[in-house]
Amino acid sequence: MNAVELNAITDWLIDGARSAASPSLMMAESCERMVAAGLPLWRVGVFIRTLHPEIFGRNFIWKQGAAEVEVGTVDFEIQETPGFKRSPLSLVFSEGLEVRGDPNGPEAERFPFLVDLRNEGATDYLALPLHFLDNTFHAMTLTTRQPGGFTDEQVAVLRSMAKPLTRITEIITLRRTASMLLDTYVGNRAGERIMGGQIRRGHAETMQAVIWLSDLRGFTALSDRLPAETVVQILNQYFDCQVAAIRAHGGEVLKFMGDGLLAVFPIDEYVGDASQVCSRVLEAARESRASVEALSIPVGEVIERFRFGVALHVGHILYGNIGGGNRLDFTCIGRAVNLAARLEKITGRLGRTVVASESFVGVCNAGWTELGEFPIAGFSEAQRVYGLAEEMPVVMA
Repeated sequence: MNAVELNAITDWLIDGARSAASPSLMMAESCERMVAAGLPLWRVGVFIRTLHPEIFGRNFIWKQGAAEVEVGTVDFEIQETPGFKRSPLSLVFSEGLEVRGDPNGPEAERFPFLVDLRNEGATDYLALPLHFLDNTFHAMTLTTRQPGGFTDEQVAVLRSMAKPLTRITEIITLRRTASMLLDTYVGNRAGERIMGGQIRRGHAETMQAVIWLSDLRGFTALSDRLPAETVVQILNQYFDCQVAAIRAHGGEVLKFMGDGLLAVFPIDEYVGDASQVCSRVLEAARESRASVEALSIPVGEVIERFRFGVALHVGHILYGNIGGGNRLDFTCIGRAVNLAARLEKITGRLGRTVVASESFVGVCNAGWTELGEFPIAGFSEAQRVYGLAEEMPVVMA
């Protein structure tokens, strides 16, 4: 092994692996440098547990000769699978143990995964804990095809290399975790702005957007007659019916307010894409309507069915940080948001699922019917309201 090259790898990692623009490239370059320094690596895996509501962890797999690093995710259910329970990774994650196994030895009885490695010609397997500063354990696995497996000297070097690799991996993971949490709780665009430094009260910008405001019909009565746990289950499934459609069509969910949902679809005024954005919003509304209509949840002996209302409006909003002291909310405010909120209340009175303002209909002329002019609280003039011609009004009992 070349000690000078190995020291250079350590220095490169400590300096932030600056020549690698992404985690997968950093891993590929690390492995290739170690091989060039004389370490007989055939397969290397890095497994990182994540702070994410749906994803248990991410994995990065490098194989000698492969075109690129394989990147994947696993959900929380993997922890209950027999394969994971009998995997060396379960010991690394839960107890921070180092695990070494000979694919051709008795360890293959304990860890069936080693049989798969043996079938591919592996001669040794080493799983090392990556110990983060918060006392969580992540893992790196190293496999070789070298006859006789890793030497004691090579194992010692791999252990020493794991330390700087742990630190750079933790930094990358923390940045990714912060980004994912912001995406989860405030939305993608808002998260990008916060990560970019817009963290002070008053940091805001004016933008043109379609405003989407919706709520669930009969939610108060529903909350009164059902257990709180059931109501939460219903709300989660109900929001699923909208969020997927909103995001798929370019919108960002900013806020959940009880059974209410506020989303925005930004419009780039410079390229004049208002018509396209509004068309996508209308398609999202139709998809959400179909999903909510198809939603049925058994509660005892009763099958609960649901209806909702959504108001669509185009206008300028102030988008940014609002709050008091060090407790801020990244949201949108303005006359356009107020009008959308008032229009949403009209959906229930008219028995409509989708209503739109005159400004939205003026941009997206797609089979609307005028429902009349209505006085709007807080507005000096009555507002024309439109509904989809394809919808028949339904009065809730």
